Amino acid sequence: MRMKLGILSDSHGRLLALRAGLRLLEEHGAEAFIHCGDIGGIEAIEELAGRKAWFVWGNTDDAHPPWREHVIGLGLPWPDGPLDLRLGGKRIAVCHGHEPECRRIIEAAEHDYLLYGHTHERADERIGRMRMINPGALHRVAVKTVALLDTESDTLQYFELS
Repeated sequence: MRMKLGILSDSHGRLLALRAGLRLLEEHGAEAFIHCGDIGGIEAIEELAGRKAWFVWGNTDDAHPPWREHVIGLGLPWPDGPLDLRLGGKRIAVCHGHEPECRRIIEAAEHDYLLYGHTHERADERIGRMRMINPGALHRVAVKTVALLDTESDTLQYFELS
């Protein structure tokens, strides 16, 4: 099963950069989106509404419990920690990168992919069969980047925002 998965991280509430990243990924065929944390507030979460999307909380996010009902009303799942998803025939873990659970996911290496953020540096490496992907960041970087993963061909493309 093919799935083109758009991966973003560390938008820190910068809505223009987040919108540009989503638009760029859509132009390149992204069918679903994962934001790897430090999304930056409810307005940024609302940008994911109407899309097949997931997100996790980052170390600078404040998961306000009163937002839960609103987020679910947007059609987005409320994250209670790292995610364990099955998409495009693959098992995908998503964390921000600062959580203790993320270290356990890396050590277990039971997923096909681990998507993470936090470092503001794009990365693509393998630990055993698990491919670890960081899309880079949409804030506090010289070059803002997002990534597109094709789960069928296992190809990854990075895109720079102009």
